[in-house]
Amino acid sequence: MYSFIFGFLLGIIILLWNRYRLKAQLKHILTSSPDTEELLGALPILTLIKREIVYIKQQYDQQQQELNLKQQILDIAPIAYLWVDEENQLLWCNQQAQTLLQIDRWQPGQIRLFLELVRSYELDQLIEETRQTQTPQVNEWTFYPANYVPPSPENQNYEKKALNSSSVALKGFAYPFPQGQIVVFIENQQPLVDLSRSRDRAFSDLTHELRTPLTSISLVSEWLEGRLSDPERRRATQMRQETHRLIHLVEDWLELSQLQENPHQSLSLETVELNHILLAAWQVVEPLAQQKQINLKTSGLKEIELSGDRSRLIQVFINLLDNSIKHSPNNSEILVDLRNNLKNQTIEISILDQGSGFLEEDLPYIFNRLYRGDTSRTRQGLESESVRSGSGLGLAIAQEIIQAHGGTITAENHPNRGGAWIRIVLTKTS
Repeated sequence: MYSFIFGFLLGIIILLWNRYRLKAQLKHILTSSPDTEELLGALPILTLIKREIVYIKQQYDQQQQELNLKQQILDIAPIAYLWVDEENQLLWCNQQAQTLLQIDRWQPGQIRLFLELVRSYELDQLIEETRQTQTPQVNEWTFYPANYVPPSPENQNYEKKALNSSSVALKGFAYPFPQGQIVVFIENQQPLVDLSRSRDRAFSDLTHELRTPLTSISLVSEWLEGRLSDPERRRATQMRQETHRLIHLVEDWLELSQLQENPHQSLSLETVELNHILLAAWQVVEPLAQQKQINLKTSGLKEIELSGDRSRLIQVFINLLDNSIKHSPNNSEILVDLRNNLKNQTIEISILDQGSGFLEEDLPYIFNRLYRGDTSRTRQGLESESVRSGSGLGLAIAQEIIQAHGGTITAENHPNRGGAWIRIVLTKTS
């Protein structure tokens, strides 16, 4: 009898213990619904599980709706969006990306190698650099579609074809994600480029119209200068000088606009010797250098040939050497170094003066049109008459000519000497 009662009580204890353990486990498992803990003792376990499943499904449906909404927002966003995995396979992109990059062989849910869909070296580099550095990266480039038709006089249907194959100026922002995935946002900057070109074209048209009246004013001032006596003659002389300065500014602006619109058509290429180009340019500016007792010192190779436009390259060195002379102290030297980079098959040209260098706030704008530092920001502290007589377009023209030759030009202060340091990189003659 006692053994039966003991066994019965033991069974009840075990049952209660198992029930307590089950509730404790359910308390840890059924955590999605906010009121599960309160109902643990009031409702059957099966009912609690069913409530939990219903609640989880509702949460899942809600999150899925939010995800679909966010995808819809990204899909209609005016900025392109790309998502690639660690193997550069395209996981997803929005409609703007498909239109901008002409992705026509991809459907949502389809995974394709990104390189098969878009041929853009700059975009590939942006993605790879972001993946390697694991930091956000930004890059700007011009995207040329696979069916891009370059402008050519021989191509009679260029304007018609260009409607669907125009190059596009882009700016990309890439961000690293876990497991090597990369997300890229791409801005279409072509409207800004077109607006800038339209503005420059309008200004060029205006400057073109100014040439005739400025020439007339110059002729009148010269006529008056020969028929007046002081102080009226000095006024006529000043008017003639200022008119000539405006004429030079108009001519420089028109030349710069022509270089930007048709960089390659503005060149007459031939095989030229770089030292001869440099010597011809120095002969033009040497009278200015002699006034300040400034010498030219060259180093590096003595014979370097390349394919270029002789007159244009002489113009580049005249502009650069003239700037160096203006900003160099008396009794100093301008150092020009010519190097042959066999590894990159390029020619490196370095021009260094012994002035105080560029101001740091000026450096980003050195090659901008009409940019000249304020009087308080010039390298010598005081703006000389020679500086004021410049058009402010010399360095911009030099940059356009070098870029038309497929090269690059940069400006900085030399880390050791401190003077203004101009570096040019050109491709050698093959």
